[in-house]
Amino acid sequence: MSLKYERSILKNMTLEEAKKLQFRLLDEVTKEFSNNEFFQIGDVGLHPDYQRPLTTARVEKVIGNTFGADACALVRGSGTGAIRAILSVLLEPGDQCIVHSAPMYTSTKETFRLMGLKQNKVNFNDMQALVTSLEADKESKVFYVQHSRQQPVDEYDLKEIISLVKELRPDLAIVVDDNYCAMKTQFIGTQLGADFSTFSGFKLLGPEGIGVILGKKDTIQRLHQRNYSGGGQVQGFEANELLRSLAFAPVMIAIQNEQVEELCSRIHHGELEDIKEAYITNSQSKNVIIEFEKPIAVQVIELASKYGAATYPVGAESRYELIPMIYRVSGSFLESRPELKMHGVRVNPMKSSATTVIRILQNVLEEISRG
Repeated sequence: MSLKYERSILKNMTLEEAKKLQFRLLDEVTKEFSNNEFFQIGDVGLHPDYQRPLTTARVEKVIGNTFGADACALVRGSGTGAIRAILSVLLEPGDQCIVHSAPMYTSTKETFRLMGLKQNKVNFNDMQALVTSLEADKESKVFYVQHSRQQPVDEYDLKEIISLVKELRPDLAIVVDDNYCAMKTQFIGTQLGADFSTFSGFKLLGPEGIGVILGKKDTIQRLHQRNYSGGGQVQGFEANELLRSLAFAPVMIAIQNEQVEELCSRIHHGELEDIKEAYITNSQSKNVIIEFEKPIAVQVIELASKYGAATYPVGAESRYELIPMIYRVSGSFLESRPELKMHGVRVNPMKSSATTVIRILQNVLEEISRG
């Protein structure tokens, strides 16, 4: 493994840890659903006791208990919808947040624009700069942090960041974007002391469009009260499908993580030619960035589909993305390193093997070398 961005790599769960999370989730299912209720698809509409489908409320309880959170809300709009929903409860238009100074994920940037939120940008990799900002900032109402990396050089420790904010500014609500990290890393934001965690069920093999919010009960209850619309609910059958999907996610992702590491190691041992560098990053999902000696990245992506790879994402780890993906480097990474547009590709084996990825890339590079 390249040491170039070693400190930026987030530690994924081992296979044994993933199995324990799967078992914990199913243990909570058996506590909530009895008499073969789990075989029922689920209700729709506004249940009079919950103002959302009863099945949805029960699935929220299971997910909340699995992560040890006070409460859970399932909302429309996947991870982006989850972020927008919780920020809309915590903030008014024009309020200010403390955010990382790195390029922001595109849909998050749009959320801040829509709400007219001001940003106090601080380099989260510089703890002293963060201390200074926390002590000087008297205007911000939320501390917003992305768990996965926004740029290759990010190396901040989420637990340290949360502990520091809680120590110096306990008045700030901490919101963590746990997309690409929930059910992958050992802990998510709320388990490390944050007030709220948000992530997409779609990126955990679930159905399209469901966002998950974990955190403080009173705030999430206020969110439920504001979402008084039958059509705006995650319906019971969708919540049930999400829960069934989550049961498969931890172990499958742990296996995927093993193949990411094997792929990077095999490239380093010379199984591919004309490679300048290969290294693992958490640029959205955990993957291998391959930098080529020549500016052939666009050609590699174009040809990869010919040999069976996916060259654009559906959800960047959704239920549809089983075959390996060979595609462009993430937008936020390109913003910090524009040269990767022509010299770099992002590779994720998904549910395939490192061997399959190596075979595809060998075929692609051979065809390019033939001219």
